Parts: sequence; C-alpha cells; structure tokens
Amino acid sequence: MISLNQDKAPLYEALEKHRSDRIVHFDVPGHKGGRGNKELTDFLGEKCLKADVNSMKPLDNLSHPESVIKEAQQLAANAFGAHNCFFIVNGTTAAVQAMVMSACMEGEKILMPRNVHISAINALVLSGAIPVYIDPGIDNRLGIALGMSITDIKKAIEENPDAKAILVNNPTYYGICSNLKEIVELAHSHRMLVLVDEAHGTHFYFGDNMPVSAMKAGADMASVSMHKTGGSLTQSSLLLCGENINCDYVRQIIGLTQTTSASYLLLTSLDLARKNLSLNGREIFSKTIKLAEYARKEINILGGYYAFSNELVNNDNVYDFDRTKLSINTRQIGLAGIEVYDILRDDYGIQVEFGDLCNILAVITAGDRAMEIERLISALYEIKRLYAKDPVDILNHNYIKPDLVCRPQKAFFSKKKIMPIKDSKGKISGEFVMAYPPGIPILAPGERITDEIIDYITFAKDKGSNLMGTQDMKVENILVVEG
Repeated sequence: MISLNQDKAPLYEALEKHRSDRIVHFDVPGHKGGRGNKELTDFLGEKCLKADVNSMKPLDNLSHPESVIKEAQQLAANAFGAHNCFFIVNGTTAAVQAMVMSACMEGEKILMPRNVHISAINALVLSGAIPVYIDPGIDNRLGIALGMSITDIKKAIEENPDAKAILVNNPTYYGICSNLKEIVELAHSHRMLVLVDEAHGTHFYFGDNMPVSAMKAGADMASVSMHKTGGSLTQSSLLLCGENINCDYVRQIIGLTQTTSASYLLLTSLDLARKNLSLNGREIFSKTIKLAEYARKEINILGGYYAFSNELVNNDNVYDFDRTKLSINTRQIGLAGIEVYDILRDDYGIQVEFGDLCNILAVITAGDRAMEIERLISALYEIKRLYAKDPVDILNHNYIKPDLVCRPQKAFFSKKKIMPIKDSKGKISGEFVMAYPPGIPILAPGERITDEIIDYITFAKDKGSNLMGTQDMKVENILVVEG
C-alpha cells in the first residue's frame, strides 16, 4: 500500500477557507453562524457555530463524496491500512448496522457472540438476518464474558456452512481479544465474511505492542469508534473495508440509515483526529499504557479490588488483552460495580465509563493527568474503607446463555401483549432489556424469558443499573410475543 501524506487534513482545510471567505448564508442551519442564537453561541463559541455548516460544492457531500470528503476518507483508509473508509456521523451504531446489512440479506445466517452491542441485534431486526449465537467464554470470578474460542467457531461453521458472515467483538468493553487472525483464516476458507466490531480498538492501529487490528488481521469490514479512544467528537466513527468488499454497495447501505445532513463538526473532527493519530499515535498510546499500568498496579495494592490485565491470556477465548483498558473488579469489597460507579460520581466527583454488577471501567487516554489517576486511586481506597462488606449477595456473571426461539425481526414486529416482567417466565420477548452502558442486551427480541433472566433484571435494578429498551420506561413490564 502506498503511504499518503498524513500531514494533510483536506476537509479541515476546506472548512477553514470557507470561513475566511465570509460567505453570506441563505441556507441552513438557521442559527446563521450563531447570530440567531446568542445563548448557544456563548455556550459553544462563535468559531464552533461558524463551522456548523451545510453541504455545498466547496465542502463536498458525505452521501456522494467527490472532493475533500473523498480525499479525507482516502487518507483515513491509508492510515488504518484499509482498502476503503467511510466517515460515519450516526455513531458506530450506524457502522455496525451497515456491516451486518451489507453482508446479510433477509433469512441469511450470521455467526456472532451473544454479548454483542445492541446495534448488531438492531441490525438483525432491520435486515431480517438470522443470528447463530456462539457463546463466549465466561470468567465467573470476574463476572464477564470473554472472547470466542476457535473450537466453538469451527463447530458453528460446520453446523452452519451456509452462514454468510461472522461478527467478532474485538476488543470487548473489558479489553478481551479473540484470535482474530485465525478467525479470519477459518472464515475465509469457508467463504464467509469477517465483520469486526472494533468500537474500542482505534489505538490498535497506531500504538506499539498492541493486539492485532482488524485490517491487519485481514478482516473484511471493521467499525471503529474514533471518538472513544481516537480523539474525535462524540458520535463520529469510521467504517473500514477490505479489498474484497463492494464499497459502492456499502455506501448505498449506509445511506439507508445515515443522515443526509452530516455535521461538519463531526466530519472535521474525524479528519483532524486521523491526522493527529497518524503523526503522534505512538507517543499518545505509549503514554496511555503507562498511565493505565500505573493505575492498575496501585489499585491492586489496595486489596479487595482486582484490576485485571495480561494474566488472563490463555491463547483461547482470551487470546490477547488491551492494556489501555482499566477494568476493575469490585466483588471482593462486597459492592456491585454500579454501586462503586455511583459513589465515585456522587461523593468524589469522578465519572468512570460504566459500572456493571461486578466491575467498573475507567477509560484512560493520553488526555488524562497523573494527578487525576491519583485521585481515582485515593477514592477507591476510601470507598473500600467506608463501604466494604461481605460479598455474599453479588451475582457472579454478566452473561446469560440465550434461548433463541425465533429471529429478532419476526419477534420485534409480531403481535405482542404487555405483562409484568416478574410474571413473564417462559414467554418470548418482543423487545430489548439492557443496561447502558455497556449496551449489551440482557434480553433481545425472539429469546425465551427464564427465571435467571428475571432474577438478573431484578438484581440489576436493585443495584441501580440504568436499564432501558422496553416501551415501559420503568422497565417493570415487557412486551411478549402472543401465541
């Protein structure tokens, strides 16, 4: 692959020129560079509002890029080692949905772990594709789902040779990585596409001694949340494609769900973030790892907490580990992760990424400061001292093996009735129940409701998890398939 000049930021440069040209605007947006909304301008700044513009010839059009957006996407593809790249402004949700909908049509099978983000299952609702779930490994001590075993994948392929694709989470929210290279080789040998939800793996492309990236492993498509660890604005993302993908068709699929009024703030942030990572990524992620490793070491010295890392690697369902992730198990202090999450925010002014029933996750980047790491460590020490108790009532898992009765699309659009969740055992769910973050469904449309699921939902609510997905905003009732 010929290396392009990563010093350039064509979209940013075009937008800067546009602002200096002092164009008179009789187009949208209606705030007219901020003049029409003083309070918003005071909040965000005049420079930001003047960059919030509409598509026009000098600035190209995301739906049909021919100039500066096209060039910016080509630079991003080159930087990430992809054959093609699409800028996504509807979040990585839209990128994941585009991958699934590009690979599978109605009634076609796709292999995937059940601990996928809700966006992947939403894609099944939209497309009518049929999931074949591969159970991830479970670490009962940590209460987390792991990666996918090659043995389990081989078995799933043998039983479903007609599957069109396999979707892989790499890394998981907790930093767990599967054997991506071998998965790609195995899938390709059976003419299946490999789609990678790489939302949490932007840094794999630019840091030293990182787990293998999707494009390096030979995957066909990968969705990358640039805003998570890449430095772009929230909701901006990339969809990377390999050389065997019909990118013109993918562009059409993206157009089914992505806005035609793309934010130039988001697009420009992708352009500048790519430039920054290309020029400074090694330094950025070297600092990130140093901060995360220091925090991990000091937190483990506290006792009671377990900030896990490479020691989990078993060359199977934990093939590698993302050391930038500061995942901390809280079970031994007798508190659910979501309880520690709430105390950190409410009592100590510290916002971590999420808390589940057994863990919290602190996202570490080069934008963090050493004094902030020390503040987190000190707060965790105080929480242990003040609140620790016997861990007897803590559940030991965040994954329940699903009983898939019918495909998600059929269940979601079927005739349904509402009933209390506590009375729904044996029924087939017609909607989602999930904790967000991390956004992995506890229950998805088409799955049978069990006592274990009901107990999990009840426990999660009692511990303060933010549950959502049901029409009932209180998540006390659920829509189930009639009949």
